[in-house]
Amino acid sequence: MPDTTQPAPELVVILPARNEQESLPSCLASLVSQSEPGFELGVHWHLLVIDDASTDNTRALASQHPGVLVLEAPAVDYTRPHSGFNGKTNACWFGAQYAFEHFPPKWLLFTDADTVHAANSLSRSMREAEKHHAAMLSYSPRQIVTGFAQRTVMPLIFSELASVYPPHKVSSPTDKLAAANGQFILIDREAYTAIGGHRAVGSEILEDVALARTLKRSDRTLRFRYAPEMVSTRMYRDTPSLIEGWSKNLTLLFPSPLALIFWRILDLLLFFGLPAIALGLPFLILWQREVIGVLWIRTVFRFYNRIARAHAAFPDSVLSILGIPLFVYLLLRSYTLHKHRKQVPWKGRTYPMR
Repeated sequence: MPDTTQPAPELVVILPARNEQESLPSCLASLVSQSEPGFELGVHWHLLVIDDASTDNTRALASQHPGVLVLEAPAVDYTRPHSGFNGKTNACWFGAQYAFEHFPPKWLLFTDADTVHAANSLSRSMREAEKHHAAMLSYSPRQIVTGFAQRTVMPLIFSELASVYPPHKVSSPTDKLAAANGQFILIDREAYTAIGGHRAVGSEILEDVALARTLKRSDRTLRFRYAPEMVSTRMYRDTPSLIEGWSKNLTLLFPSPLALIFWRILDLLLFFGLPAIALGLPFLILWQREVIGVLWIRTVFRFYNRIARAHAAFPDSVLSILGIPLFVYLLLRSYTLHKHRKQVPWKGRTYPMR
């Protein structure tokens, strides 16, 4: 138990984890290393790992770090459509309640096991939130990708997310658009309590965006930005986990997923089809080939101008046109799971959709 004679800590970091033995060590190392005089772990801030019924070495690995408090998330029957929680929201809510009872901090930081935090990013994020009078601060991390599938499809996905959720609109108090990235959500304790926290969005698969919408509807300030200097993430370690992960929530992120499929297929057809027509039809005269060439240049420019919003590495951005078939497959699979099968699998569980 923490020393109750100590002043209330400034921050409690809550890290929900289910079967994260591969990602957790680097994440915890990046967090624990931020303890320093004046910002000491266990005194000025606390770190809670909420083990969500892991079947691997997650709990043992977390317990190896002095100062890290490892707790077990309460059991929930996730097969019931109205259980009120999914795995992550249950763990986050439990961690927040424990923090309120034992510490009560000014700030809560919800982060994921697949993140790596830059030096001093915890203290800097709190100063940033205070500077901008933000009740919630969320970062979009730098993406670490490996393998052909990730390198081609991740720029596509994040360019679309940046188009649908422009950070300047999300951060504007006069715009209703709201978004957050669950890999880094810093929120004021008073605001979290007032909006009902993760209990209010407990059954949401896209709980981070739902939490941001709830906060913004309460007329509190939300700040959201791309922050490669603060946090990075390796979301997926192989293609099967990438497929399962994006199938879980991809269709929820976009207002018109079927229309998005159409436009990306059109991009692919124009990108490769226009040169084939211009070079492959012998009866075309020069000015006709020039018109087709201009249309192709416009297609390329529009496509890569959009891809630039993903902040991906240059080679990955160039290759992203080849990721369209996988992107279309992920959207269709996600749409089918949500709209027709009414259930989504994730980390050994199946969550019913409403």
